[in-house]
This record gives sequence, C-alpha cells and structure tokens, in this order.
Amino acid sequence: METSYSTQTGEAKTLGVVDFAVFGCTLSVMLFIGLYFAFKNKKDQDPAEYLVAGRSMGVLPVSLSLAVTFLSSMTLLGLPAEIYNYTTMFWWLALGMVLAVAGAAHVFNPVLYNIGITSVYEYIEKRFGKTVRTSVTIGWLFQTIFYMGTVLYAPALALKAVTGMELWVSIVTIGCLVTVYTTLGGMKAVLWTDSFQAGLIVVGLLSVVIQGSIVLGGFDRAWQIASTNSRIYFDNFSVDPGTRVSVWSAVIGGGIMWMSFYSVNQCQVQRLIACPTQKKAQIAMWCSGAQLVLIVSLCCMVGVVLFAFYKDCDPLQYNLVSTTDELLPLFVMDILGHLPGLPGLFLSCIFSGSLSTLSSGMNAVSAVVLQDYIRPFCSCNINNFTASVITKVTTVTCGALCIGIAFLASGINNLLELSYITSVIDGPAFGVFILGMFFPRANHWGALCGYISGITVMLWIAVGAFIHDITSPMSQFSVQGCNWNATNSTMPTTPTPVANNTAEQDDTLAIYHMSFLYYSATGAFINVVVGIIVSLITGYGKNVNVDPKLIFPIVRTLFPCLPKNVKEKCTYTPREPKTIESTELTEAV
Repeated sequence: METSYSTQTGEAKTLGVVDFAVFGCTLSVMLFIGLYFAFKNKKDQDPAEYLVAGRSMGVLPVSLSLAVTFLSSMTLLGLPAEIYNYTTMFWWLALGMVLAVAGAAHVFNPVLYNIGITSVYEYIEKRFGKTVRTSVTIGWLFQTIFYMGTVLYAPALALKAVTGMELWVSIVTIGCLVTVYTTLGGMKAVLWTDSFQAGLIVVGLLSVVIQGSIVLGGFDRAWQIASTNSRIYFDNFSVDPGTRVSVWSAVIGGGIMWMSFYSVNQCQVQRLIACPTQKKAQIAMWCSGAQLVLIVSLCCMVGVVLFAFYKDCDPLQYNLVSTTDELLPLFVMDILGHLPGLPGLFLSCIFSGSLSTLSSGMNAVSAVVLQDYIRPFCSCNINNFTASVITKVTTVTCGALCIGIAFLASGINNLLELSYITSVIDGPAFGVFILGMFFPRANHWGALCGYISGITVMLWIAVGAFIHDITSPMSQFSVQGCNWNATNSTMPTTPTPVANNTAEQDDTLAIYHMSFLYYSATGAFINVVVGIIVSLITGYGKNVNVDPKLIFPIVRTLFPCLPKNVKEKCTYTPREPKTIESTELTEAV
C-alpha cells in the first residue's frame, strides 16, 4: 500500500481549492433551479402549482425524484459501512424494493390517484373520518421532521470528516440552502433539483467504484479479498426474527417497509400525483425502481471495495475516524485525493442525497399542514394567495425545526439503522391504508384502535431495544497493516469479535432483539389484526356502505380472465339498508 494513504501517514487528507469550487458550483446550480422557478411562476399563486406542479410533470423528473427521495446521505454513507462492518446480506434489499414498487404501482397507486387528492391522508378521512386522519397525520409529521433533522446531520458529518469544518456551520448552511430553494420554487424546483442530484449521486458512486477497483487491481480482486474475509455472504435464510439481516428480513421486511414509503407516504404520493395520468405515474414508479436497484447496488459495491482497501488497517481502531459512517469520506480522500475536483464531486453526491430528501419532506409537510389542518379546521375557503403564503411559511418553519433536530443527532452512531428504525410510525400508518382498501367492513373504531395499538407496541419494542442497547457483533477487523509509528496510539491487543449475524441472547425480552427491518411489517400487521377484531365487535349487524372507489378490486385486478358473473360476485358493492346480513370482514373485493 502506498505511503500516502491515511493508514500509513496517520492523517486524513482534506479537500483542496478545486474540490471546494466544484462543490460550490453544484450547490449554486440547485439554488439557481429554485430561483428560476420562483421567478417563472411568481404570478401564479395557485397552491396546486406549488404543491403538485399543476399535475403536469413528465415521467423522467418524477421517477428520478422518487428514487432519491428516501435514498438520503444516511443510505449513501451507511450502506457501504454496513457491508464493511457486517456482510453483503443487505444487498437483498434490492429485491425487496422491486416487490415494493410492484405493489405500490398496481395496488395502492390506482386507488389514491383516481380520487383526486393532494394529501394522501384525505383518503383516510373519506374512508374512516376526520379523527383517524388527524391521528395519523400527527404521527407522520413528528416522524418526518425528526427524520429530516437526522438526514441533515449526515452530510455535515461527511463535510467535517474531509474538511474539519465545524458541524454547526455545515448544518446551518445546508439547512438554509434547501429551505430557500424549496420555499421559492415549490414542487417543480424540488423535482428538477432531485433530478440533478440523482445524476450527481450515480456519478459520484461510479467514480468511487471505478477508482477503488483500479487501486486494488480490479473489482474482482476486491470481491475476492472481501470473500476471503467473510464479507461476501448471501445465503442466510434464517427465519429467526432476531437475525439482524437475513434473506427474509431484507426481502419481506424491507420490501414491506419500502412499499409503505412508495404507496402511502406523502413525500412519494405527492410526486406521483404531479403526473398528468395514472399510467405515467405507474411508469415513473417502475423507472424509479430500476434506479433504486442501481443506486443500492453501487453502494454495496462501494462497501466491498471499501473493505478490501482497509482490510489490514481498520480506520476506527487506528483513530482516523470516530464512527463507521465517516469511513466513506476517508476512503474517497485516500483514493481520489490526488485527482483535483473528484473529491468535491463526491461530496456533492453525499449532499445531494440529503438535499433531495429534505426538499421532498419540506414540500410534503407544507401540503399536509395546508390540506389536513388549515383547510379543515381553520378555513376551507381561503384564497389562493393566502394558501400560497401558508405553504411557504410552513416550509421555512419546517427548515428551522430540521436544523434544530440536526444538532441533537450528533450522538447517533449508526445512520443506516436509524433511517429504518423510524419506520415504527410508518408501519401502523400503512396498516390503516391496508384496512381501508382491503376490508370493506373495517370502520373508524377499528382503524383508530389498530393505529394506536401498532404505535404503542412498536414504540415499546424500539425504546426497549434502545434502552437495553441491543446490538449485533460486527465482523472481524485487522490492524496489522497500520503504521503505528506515525501516531501516538498503540496497537490494540484485544481482537475484534468474530462475525455473527444474529443478535446475542441475554436476559432481555426476545422481542427486543427483533431485526429493525421487521418494524414496519410488524406495525402494519398489528394494526390490521386489531382493526379487524375491533371492527367486527363495533360493527356487528350494521350495514356496510363504503364508496367502491376507496376499495381495491382484488379479483378484477389479479384475475381479469375470470367469467364476468364470477367477478361481479367477488366485487364489493354497497348494500342497501334493507336487511342485516352476517358477512365476513374479509369480504372479497
């Protein structure tokens, strides 16, 4: 290994003038996009133009925005660190994403798109009433703002690792930038900046994979090194929920979680309804699915190369970094530091991941506040100008809250796990939509009790796991190749723990050891089960009269070749209030 690398010098390289120039130019482009649409649409005060781009956007910008909305810098930094610390099992998530897109595009999207909503939670009021709608939106707002705050912290961490810049400077600067262009430009600015950022992400990841492979003598050699050191591992089919990452937890648990993102999360649905037709929305979803698989695969490849490079000198034990989420910026400076501009490009890639998530979240929060709180509770007849002002003020307020939360996130060690643990609220909310679309007899009491039960149980599990510090042992690392003469540190004498993908068992409750990938699925399952039981009890003997547009036609969609009379018998139709019949809750739709 060359003597200029950090593992030999004991010091991390920093960005040069050209790198800062490249980084500054990319941020300027994003700001310019926001200013452009603010100037272009300055006379248009229609909230629909600001929130859903007048429902006139094409497939390309929508698909790119969908792909990067939830692939924040937490994923771009955390996924390579996941491969470095554990194994390649997380790569199975790509398959789960494909299944998630299929379910979202052909099951949930047709129902939501065709009822003409701006906020996805308008569906909940149509189906279950205002109380359930308000309860779900409160949970979503809390979770989204907290998540965005942690997302803002991640790129600041990367900038600190390669520049030494104070975290608060990065947090405030980036927080203000994204707030400005989102507030001024609205949804069109968000979509086109997301598209630009998606390109930066792919280029940045490709540059790391290619240059890293060149340094190591080819990607096949990096793969061989990782395989020899037990990092290449795909065949963990354990059904134990305590297994941190298995095929089932990644594909099924991760797939359901991503289906909840794509199907009923306001950040994604708001982009889909920006398309002029349902068909184009579905095409955009499938295109974004392919882009998701590409980006996740590139992140995993970066993780393989990252481990192969540091196989003989773990930067964490060598005190080059303080957390594993700083590994990738260190690696980039080691392999790209001699090429002026490329480290700056990669830093833009990391920031793009966060900016896309932040801008999407801020725009979604402004839509929910207007449609779910201002119009129903304050005034449903406010004019367009007032509505436009409210959405922009909400965006600024949201940006300020995110900056504040980012300062509180500095004590977090695993960004990837955090991004998935926030699904404790996504799962129960997803369950409300499942109840509404698949169970015509589900009523508002069932939906409300199911949601509260799901939130309560999942918070109990998540908080319990946090309090008891439930962790899985990492794979083994080496420090034999470090140049200890270059630092004041001494070589550790205690070896790192042997790889084990299953959480260590102790005297804590077994449920606390459940993989974080199952959080969303478990929350949705609890919601549906409790919702069905409560609906049966409270709705016994009562007539069912739900708008068929709010119910997903399972038989007609999945079995279109069945005889017409069979499909009619299996299709939900509202019953006239003549006689009371005992019908199963799971009446075929």
